[in-house]
Amino acid sequence: MLSYAPTPVQVLVHPLFKEQDVQVFIKREDLNHPFVSGNKWWKLKYNLEEARKSDHRTVLTFGGAHSNHIYATAAAAQEEDLKAIGIIRGEELTERANPTLQFANNHGMQLHFVTREQYRQRGEAAFMVDLKNEFGDFYLIPEGGTNELALQGVEEFGLALETAADFDYLCCAVGTGGTLAGLIKALPEKKIIGFSSLKGSFLEQEIRQMIGDAFNNWMINNDYHFGGYGKYDQSLINFIAAAEHQYNIPLEQVYTGKMFYGVIDLIKKQFFPKGSRIMLLHTGGLQGKC
Repeated sequence: MLSYAPTPVQVLVHPLFKEQDVQVFIKREDLNHPFVSGNKWWKLKYNLEEARKSDHRTVLTFGGAHSNHIYATAAAAQEEDLKAIGIIRGEELTERANPTLQFANNHGMQLHFVTREQYRQRGEAAFMVDLKNEFGDFYLIPEGGTNELALQGVEEFGLALETAADFDYLCCAVGTGGTLAGLIKALPEKKIIGFSSLKGSFLEQEIRQMIGDAFNNWMINNDYHFGGYGKYDQSLINFIAAAEHQYNIPLEQVYTGKMFYGVIDLIKKQFFPKGSRIMLLHTGGLQGKC
């Protein structure tokens, strides 16, 4: 089974928090594994288990050139002694294009580069047939790792977190929505806030497709994406540098840094009621840090 290191809940102290009468904590899931960090561990756990149960020796997945998911899947598959294939968006790329792809290649992942047009067809049956013809039998893990087994892993994490710490709000970054969906299902009595790293308001609909309409304990905040996925400005970089210095917590500019920025800004704006206990979830992904 994929190795896992227990992670701490860290108390954050700042005059702003005392002024606004809130308590702030962060669950350091960035420390759960050297390479398969944060939410990627929970999303891959049961997928890799199912691959083994179904007698697959190869896993295949999708991602962009800087994908945390590609990075984590390569490391996890190697640890589990499984072959990994990564279908990478960008025909012009190579395994030496950036540190993420270099890492995946060095950890045994076979990288297969496709055009962006081909990549958009990844959900179509004909494209999957072509992949089967080229690579043989494989266990499919979707882009970002989000599927029912991923939600199962995240739900398990959410239940464990609830028993380990007392909080009213749980805040986390959102990409494909799988982590947030699992947390919503696991923690119906908590208020869950997802901070979108993507431009646009489509994530709410996608999450509802995963969890249905029975849950009303959550919201998506679209105000802190800084222009879209992977985009940022100097104000975010400055904020991350200051936060890292103050709390000794590494942050990156794609996901957790934006979430952290958003939570602090909402505290300044008195979004959280006095007396609130606010838990931040560090979802790892530090390989993408600039």
